[in-house]
Amino acid sequence: MTDTVKRKKPDWLRVKAPVSQGYHETKDLMRQQKLNTVCEEAACPNIGECWSKKHATIMILGSVCTRACAFCNIATGRPDLLDPHEPERVAEALGNLGLEHVVITSVDRDDLPDGGAEHFAQTIRAIRASSPATTIEILTPDFQKKDGALEVVVAAKPDVFNHNLETVPRLYKPVRPGARYFHSLKLLAEVKRLDPSIFTKSGIMVGLGESVDEVYQVMDDLRSAEVDFMTIGQYLQPTPKHHPVIDFVTPDTFKKMEKMGWGKGFLMISASPLTRSSYHAGDDFKKLQAAREKKLADQQKLRA
Repeated sequence: MTDTVKRKKPDWLRVKAPVSQGYHETKDLMRQQKLNTVCEEAACPNIGECWSKKHATIMILGSVCTRACAFCNIATGRPDLLDPHEPERVAEALGNLGLEHVVITSVDRDDLPDGGAEHFAQTIRAIRASSPATTIEILTPDFQKKDGALEVVVAAKPDVFNHNLETVPRLYKPVRPGARYFHSLKLLAEVKRLDPSIFTKSGIMVGLGESVDEVYQVMDDLRSAEVDFMTIGQYLQPTPKHHPVIDFVTPDTFKKMEKMGWGKGFLMISASPLTRSSYHAGDDFKKLQAAREKKLADQQKLRA
């Protein structure tokens, strides 16, 4: 991955504009329920495909973030007032969609004493009450310097706990200045310590100036934290004010990284130009369950 001048997006990153009926139905439902989605706020390239299947990643705790990461297009500034009825509205909307698997994320809320942890927990409980068969994946902030926040979220028992490292440690200062790499790693390891039954997940973007060897080191760090699932996708610059794309990583390089990830022992790894944290999350959850069951069966055979 070498430095390059700004150039046209390659063909493998081009996607069709969303036009399907399912896309418009999902969009209308989000507007009716007054819900925010990271799909829209982060300008995800997969929104047409996902919304056509009525898959959406709900963003709670408002639409304004207290941090200003150089890769992210979500608004930053004075955050919204906390809506105490949001967990119930989210549960109602997801019940109407009838999803088997849902993904809940949020902006960073460093202004709140618990970073929004209790709001996450209330949302999980509301979904459980209205859609007990639905599996729940959360994508959380780092809850930095919020004592007890992680424990509150883990106690609500999401099925998947996702927290993204976003990039390699060398690039944290220019890319993710409000966060700390090893704090995020520790958070993921702590989830496993608190509740080993919860799947853990993390992801990074490539094309920010990292080397392939640095990506492999992140894989090792995540495995040391017992993370089950890793995602790797191409960084796309939201606006000229954001961090530039240093490199468009080729599909062949993504395949090599995915192969390396399998070799390092992840239960699941997804690496492709269009991979995002929540892309195909429902299908991937089923694969995670199957992989865990196989691993446990293999371990039992070895002990027999």
